[in-house]
Amino acid sequence: MACTSSQPQLRSDDRFPSSNLAGRESKHIALAIPSLAGGGAERVALNLARAFSAHGHQVDLIVCRFAGELRNQFPDRVRLVELRGASIVWSRLRVLAADPAGFKSVARPVLLPIEASNRVRYLPDLVRYLRRERPQILLSATNNLNLVALWARRLAGVPTRLVVSEHNNLSQERQADSNQRKWRWRFLPQVISRTYPWADAIIAVSAGVADDLSVRARIPRKRILTIHNPVVTPELEEKSRAPCAHPWFASSSPPVVLAVGRLAAQKDFPTLLRAFARVRRLRSVRLVILGEGGERTKLEALARELGIAADATLPGFVCNPYPYMVRAAVCALCSVYEGLPSVLIEALACGCPVVSTDCPSGPAEILEDGAYGALVPVADDAAMAEAINTALDRARDSQRLKARAAEFSLKRAAERYLAVLCGVQASRPV
Repeated sequence: MACTSSQPQLRSDDRFPSSNLAGRESKHIALAIPSLAGGGAERVALNLARAFSAHGHQVDLIVCRFAGELRNQFPDRVRLVELRGASIVWSRLRVLAADPAGFKSVARPVLLPIEASNRVRYLPDLVRYLRRERPQILLSATNNLNLVALWARRLAGVPTRLVVSEHNNLSQERQADSNQRKWRWRFLPQVISRTYPWADAIIAVSAGVADDLSVRARIPRKRILTIHNPVVTPELEEKSRAPCAHPWFASSSPPVVLAVGRLAAQKDFPTLLRAFARVRRLRSVRLVILGEGGERTKLEALARELGIAADATLPGFVCNPYPYMVRAAVCALCSVYEGLPSVLIEALACGCPVVSTDCPSGPAEILEDGAYGALVPVADDAAMAEAINTALDRARDSQRLKARAAEFSLKRAAERYLAVLCGVQASRPV
């Protein structure tokens, strides 16, 4: 297992207003995520690690792979722990050792050779880390890694307090997964049902995710806490003031519809392209989709087919999308499912009007059932086009949107997370 540590340096986002967090006894907290890809769970972990460290806690950030778009955003004063993968056969045997009575539950989704790409092979090294470092608290994210963390604590025999967090809608993940892996989702809920109750606490990023997890995995709803993601950081406003080099955002240019996210089926950018084509027939407007992923070729081909290629561009992943949000006329989310989509909150924090599909789960919670942005049916390009047109015509009230985004601040979320991690909060935060 490779460990590296960064030198302590004061960053602008370390300067939180004083709160009761600073007065608590310093803890050794470990956070576990799959990688440093540019997804929501990874951003949440980085923000929390930074906040916990700023308040005097010893923080380790555990990753299965030190790879991804967020590598350059690794927090100062946080120690990196990169796990080594063991052989898949040995790792599966360790799962059986952790829960020999659960063979029937784990056999098909975890132990069969077809499932060789999951996180189970990092189990032996996580056990070694827990025995050697003995953190007082471990917070893990995403269902595969949550299971590994729960098995690892059993094998390690340490008193570490373990909290697992769910960032996506389990039912929708099952429906959206590729056909060759869909079979695994038939059995995963029963593994979660058996294993998650071992956790000291279970956190969901939205009430919708919590409700779905409770139903799908048959976990009592009262056992699942809801804490919204820490999205609005002290540095967000500073980053939003950076220049935007893209020529389409010049003041004399036509309005821009912006979308941000992985180029993946979950985000349903084809529906957005079709909606934009409808809007483009009515007015002069442009579309910018920030992100990278396996759907790029398909989306570029669809843009050409719709005749909008000259007015729709996919510049790729951008580390700082906030200058784009500040200058965009509207930010659109077309996802089929989400957990709590950070992009909506970030756009609101930049004062940008938003429209979104009313997908499970999160948009309706963020936008308070349409009070802060239009909600439209999933995969309905006509409804999305109408919502975009309406947003383009409506006067912009940036201060109202920013006030709503402030409800999802890093300071607020970090306090709630620490209350749960330290065992202070026993009831559901809302």
